[in-house]
Amino acid sequence: MDIQFGTDGWRAVISEEFTFANVRRVAQAIADCLLDAPGPATTQGMVVGYDTRFLSDRYAAAVAAVLAGNGIPVYLSHSDCPTPALSFAVRHQAAVGGVMITASHNPPRYNGIKLKADHGGAAPRDLTRQVEEHLRINEQTGHQPRAVDFDVDHASPQARRLIQRFDPLPPYLDHVRSLVDLDVIGRAGLRVVVDPMYGAGRGYLRRFLTEAGCLVQEIHSELNPGFGGLHPEPIERHLGALRQAILDAGFDLGLSTDGDADRIGAMDHQGRFVDPHAILTILLRHLVDDKGQRGAVVKTISTTARLNVLAGRYGLPLYETPVGFDHICQLMLTEDVLIGGEESGGLSVRGHIPEGDGLLGGLLLLEALATSGLSLSDLLAQIASEVGAFYYRRDDAPSNGMPKAELVAYLLRQPPATLAGQPVVQINSRDGVKYILADDSWLLIRPSGTEPILRLYAEARSPEAVEALLAESRRLVGV
Repeated sequence: MDIQFGTDGWRAVISEEFTFANVRRVAQAIADCLLDAPGPATTQGMVVGYDTRFLSDRYAAAVAAVLAGNGIPVYLSHSDCPTPALSFAVRHQAAVGGVMITASHNPPRYNGIKLKADHGGAAPRDLTRQVEEHLRINEQTGHQPRAVDFDVDHASPQARRLIQRFDPLPPYLDHVRSLVDLDVIGRAGLRVVVDPMYGAGRGYLRRFLTEAGCLVQEIHSELNPGFGGLHPEPIERHLGALRQAILDAGFDLGLSTDGDADRIGAMDHQGRFVDPHAILTILLRHLVDDKGQRGAVVKTISTTARLNVLAGRYGLPLYETPVGFDHICQLMLTEDVLIGGEESGGLSVRGHIPEGDGLLGGLLLLEALATSGLSLSDLLAQIASEVGAFYYRRDDAPSNGMPKAELVAYLLRQPPATLAGQPVVQINSRDGVKYILADDSWLLIRPSGTEPILRLYAEARSPEAVEALLAESRRLVGV
C-alpha cells in the first residue's frame, strides 16, 4: 500500500491500513533516513511516545523494536503522554528526533505516527518525503524491517541495552512552570472544569491547577482506548458534557484538550464555546499588553483576521502559512516569533518548543483571565469592542473526488466577483483557495490532509454572513 505523510504525520484506520506490519515498515523507513547521516542517530537516539488509543502502547513498542534493531537507542515513554510532553522530551534528551503514536483529534477508529525533528517540532516536509521514498524503495526491493525481540513482557539483551523506559512528565512540567505564573492564576480563585476527552492530556491540567490552588474538576479522565465513542476534538459539538459540568456546578470556565493534548478549546461560565481564534486573540493581547512582550505573529491561512488587526495595531510583523503546525514551526526556528497558532487550537509562544501545545494554551488563557480580573465572556466583549465583531465556523463536507491540485485549479478558473454580497478583493491559493472580501471576512475551501473530506471555513462580521459564505462554498464545489 502507498503510505503518505499529511499535514501532521501518517494516519489510517486501525486494522485496515494502520497495522503492526505497516507500522514496522514506517519505522524501518525512518531508521533508514536517520542512518543515511551516520553518527547522530546511533549516539543520540530517538524518543518514542504514545497516546491513549487502542493498541497505541503496542505500536510504540513495535517502533522502538525496529529502531533498536537498526542500532538506534530509544527512550520509550513508560506510559501514555501528550504530544507536547514527548516533543519537549526530544529536546530535553538531546535526541535526534522522536516518534509519537497518535491520531491526535481524529475519530477513535484512527491511529497514526507523528515524526519529530531534533528541535521538538514536526519533521520538515523534505524529511517525511525521504521516509516515503525509503518506504517505496523497501517495498520494491523486499527489504524487511529489522527488529529486536521486545514487548511488554519480554526483552532480549539487545533490546534491554538499546531501549530505555523513561518518564517525560517531570521536565515538561518544570518547563511549563517557567512560562506561566501559577501564583497569579491561584490568587484569582478561578473554578475550572477540565475535559481531556479521554486523551493523553488527562491529569496534566488538573495537576497544574491543583498546584496553583484552584478548584478544578476533571471529566473523561479515565483510560478508555475507544474514547467512550467520543470524537476527541475540542470543538463545540463534542463538548456537551463539558458544558453540562460547568452549568451544574457553576464553574467559571471549562478547558478541553484533544486526543494528544496539542489542541485547546474552551467554554465560558454559561457553557458557550470559545474557539481557538478567540483564545489566540486573547493571548496575543495578553502577551503584549500585560507581559510587555513583542515579536512576530504567525498564523495559518484558516485562522482569524482578528490577529491581523491586533498585529497591525501593535506594529508587529504577521506571517500567514499553509495549514499545519509544521509551517509555523519552521518560522519559529528562523524568526523572532512571539506567538504562533492555528484555527484548530494548536499554539506555541516564544521560549517554548515549536509545537502546538493545548496544555500551555489553556494555562496561558487562565493567566490572561486572572490578570484581567474579568470573566471570559467579559474579556471577549472588551476585545470585540476594540477590534470589531468577528464570527467563525468550519464545516466538513464529503470530498467531491477531485485531487487537491485539480480542485484548486477548478476554483481559480472562474472566481466569483462577490460572495455573500461582498466584493472579493483577493484570492490566496497557497493551501486550498481562500477568498478575502472587502470587509475583512473570508472563505476558505481546502481538502483535508488527514481525512477524505473538504474543510470549509468562513469568518465574517455577522453569523448570517458566515452562513451565507458556507452555503456559497458548497455551491462552488458542488457538494
